[in-house]
Amino acid sequence: MMNSSSSQVQKQDGKNLPSALKKVKELLQGKTPAVFLDYDGCLTHIVKDPDKAILTDGMRNTLQQLAAECPVAVVSGRDRANVEQLVQLNNLYYAGSHGFDISGPNNMHTEPGGAAAAIPALDKAQADLNERLNKIDGALVERKRYAIAVHYRNVAEEQVSEVLEATQDVLSKYKELKPGPGKKIMELKPNLDWHKGKAVHWLLEELNLKKSDIIPLYIGDDLTDEDAFAALQGKGVSILVGEHDEETAADYRLESVEEVQEFLIELTQYLKE
Repeated sequence: MMNSSSSQVQKQDGKNLPSALKKVKELLQGKTPAVFLDYDGCLTHIVKDPDKAILTDGMRNTLQQLAAECPVAVVSGRDRANVEQLVQLNNLYYAGSHGFDISGPNNMHTEPGGAAAAIPALDKAQADLNERLNKIDGALVERKRYAIAVHYRNVAEEQVSEVLEATQDVLSKYKELKPGPGKKIMELKPNLDWHKGKAVHWLLEELNLKKSDIIPLYIGDDLTDEDAFAALQGKGVSILVGEHDEETAADYRLESVEEVQEFLIELTQYLKE
């Protein structure tokens, strides 16, 4: 399986990617899609308070209609239970904690990747981070089941380096953990060879979707989605929403959450026809 470090992965500047809008027929090549979507920055706008990234009724309706036509999964860094609660649709699959915790229809619930072993280290690191960062205005230590996200979006610019240094220092104490960069976030994750790309392949295998008439389609906006883009190169379609600070392995782009919804509606209409 490819991963983001593979020498075969082609990367380019996200700004130069062609738009995916009005290209549904071309992208699908006559196949049925299996659709994978990030949550924050893809289905909802990025907001200062993660708890306020609420899915609109319109987007929920769009997802529900698409899931009636093809398999749909939300693949998020958020806790699986949290993203499931935000989306509130029982005909979707949910891969939380970057794919360490997966649920879906017919009582599917599994935790591939072996992350449970890292929980004691996460507990200790969380206590250390709270102690180190509680005096820095705007710094937020968000504990998830299988990760800790240190948010610095609301930290004064001159104090960002202090947040990052403290986080790196805490991280260096625990060999069970590794860093995971994101947009204005530094994550501490289980030091295991598992990520969104592997979660997508696991779901494709588990749901018997690795077939010649099915094409995986992944839409995401973050650096963590690059693992999925890389894993699907030559095997599916990947779409970057907006842009991030690095080169991307995606094939196409959409400018915004609004364009994501427009694309998903287009996709649904095509499948219904």
